[in-house]
Amino acid sequence: MASTASPRICSLLPSATEIAFALGLDQNLVGVTHECDYPAAARSITSVTSSLNDTETLTSADIDAAVRRSLENLSTLYLLDRDGLRAAQPDLILTQELCDVCAVSFDTVQAVAREICPNAEIVSLEPTSVDDILQDILKVAMKAGAVARGEELVHELRARIERIRSVASDVSYQPRVVALEWLDPPFIAGHWVPELIRLAGGQDALGQEAVPSRRQHWRDILASEPEVTVVMPCGFDLNRTLEEYARTRLPDEWNGGVSACPSRVYCVDGSAYFSRPGPRVVDGLEILATILHPERFGDPDPRLARLISRSASRRSTAPSQGTR
Repeated sequence: MASTASPRICSLLPSATEIAFALGLDQNLVGVTHECDYPAAARSITSVTSSLNDTETLTSADIDAAVRRSLENLSTLYLLDRDGLRAAQPDLILTQELCDVCAVSFDTVQAVAREICPNAEIVSLEPTSVDDILQDILKVAMKAGAVARGEELVHELRARIERIRSVASDVSYQPRVVALEWLDPPFIAGHWVPELIRLAGGQDALGQEAVPSRRQHWRDILASEPEVTVVMPCGFDLNRTLEEYARTRLPDEWNGGVSACPSRVYCVDGSAYFSRPGPRVVDGLEILATILHPERFGDPDPRLARLISRSASRRSTAPSQGTR
């Protein structure tokens, strides 16, 4: 059904919303999440989800605690608007089973959809690698009757990936990199991020490709002796990341000039370019390439990656300096 007509689409993932827009399916979207903010036009589409926690003013530690409480007590972080879904009457629902903290649970989506829109097709997107992300784009394109555009888009993205891989393939050294998906407590990034680091000419000191992110003690992060650290908190833009880095209590060694301290620390927009498995992950790869090998790819755009000096006070990274 959904693959042969022009389906009404409900996207329960910000990344799926971005995929739909990139495929020219924005007119098909009848429902999105409260977190769907890209492109800007996504904000005008009816939201059918809400969060149980208001995290706008919370610290990383407070958010982590709130998330754990919600998962332990309610087994979810989000609410699905049943009336909104009933009004939308989608033919195709895009969701996921990959991450407990990223979207309405798959079981909830299935249960509500069976009651409210039983004829809707539910498609779960569960990428763990860059190629999986590209395959998901093709999957959505097929389900929504946009195969030609999907193939064109994936061809364009593969060409950009290959350009970075080719230029970085014979670099004289591959810096040791730590990608931090959260600051307090620290989590190292997983799934496709270590792959992006490899493609950009680096070696992930702690993360593993196609493996979920995981909590890591600061002593292990320091012991890994990263040459580059990329701070990319899940769900934070660059401004919020700079702000959070400035107020997070880091180990004394982090800014103490000892040998284990990373020589370069960059803050980036994790929400836009690294956390969401959609087309902009390729932008993230290009950003990483400039961070790791500016001699080949040019200096990082400060609007996309902000260098934090090891020797400077963290107070120098005022939030007002960060722009998107």
